[in-house]
Amino acid sequence: MTGASGFVGGRLAEVLAGQGEQVTVLARPSSDLRHLSAIAPERLRIVRGDLTARESLIEAVRDATHIFHCAAASTDWASREVYFGSNVRGTEMLLGAATEAPQLQRFIHVSTTDVYGYPAVPCAETGEMRDVGLPYNRTKILAEAAVWRTSGEGLPVTVLRPATIYGPRGKAFVTDIAELLRKGQMAYINGGRATGGFLYIDNAVDAIIAAARSEAAVGQVYNLSDGTGASWKTYVKALAEGLGCRPPWINLPYAAAMAIAGAMEAPYHSLKMLPGRPMLTHHAVSLLGRDQEFPTIKARAELGFVSRVPMEEGIARSVAWVKGLGK
Repeated sequence: MTGASGFVGGRLAEVLAGQGEQVTVLARPSSDLRHLSAIAPERLRIVRGDLTARESLIEAVRDATHIFHCAAASTDWASREVYFGSNVRGTEMLLGAATEAPQLQRFIHVSTTDVYGYPAVPCAETGEMRDVGLPYNRTKILAEAAVWRTSGEGLPVTVLRPATIYGPRGKAFVTDIAELLRKGQMAYINGGRATGGFLYIDNAVDAIIAAARSEAAVGQVYNLSDGTGASWKTYVKALAEGLGCRPPWINLPYAAAMAIAGAMEAPYHSLKMLPGRPMLTHHAVSLLGRDQEFPTIKARAELGFVSRVPMEEGIARSVAWVKGLGK
């Protein structure tokens, strides 16, 4: 498993080990894995290395029956080198190692609905991938292309495209939003009317495991969300109420938000050494201003995907985690 030091991979490792599976995680020497401390030592093997280090990749996949590729640079602001190194080159290197894993039964690639390019109307899995020039969107498309090329050479793959994953230990859609709410800097785009495509972390993990265990999922791709139809306003307001914060008072029209994001990003593009990050980015505006409720009919029909944790409970667990400072 890659990405176990992060949000999705970390929770997936916990659940799989709890189900009695032997889990091997590939993690950088500097990665903090304390969140995996509850896993019984005999269920967890840690290989210290990197997605671009062939030796550690070969060691990590040596006895693997399933590879879960959860690692990615998924932030809305990073250098192009970080995006390409993590999302494209790292995926290509892992695929190369996977082709040499003698016991491998499946390669599960966690992609994103961002590959569709933030269309005005969310599409099914048959929708085309569209490069809109944003580094995350572009590099996740290139990563998927590498997966499908290797699939054509005989590697058994399944691709999952989750929308907005949230929950305890979630950064982009939990701790980052919580921090903005506390500072009074969170903004709605178009009044927060766009659907968020929210997917609670445990529901996401259920779907990933179901796909890995389904023979029918070989060569298939699945959109994933809880299908609540909830808007960003509903989600952010619930987080604010749970945290005792004032709901956002800033509301920006989509076009104006895009223009402001461009103006805020410009100095960071021109002055390469400028520290920090823009307050608003094109990526963030695309997510908050366009509907993200992509259809999940295929996953529900073929994988038996059911969202066990309802949104109210998912938000309550997220708020409790933030209040507990991650403990």
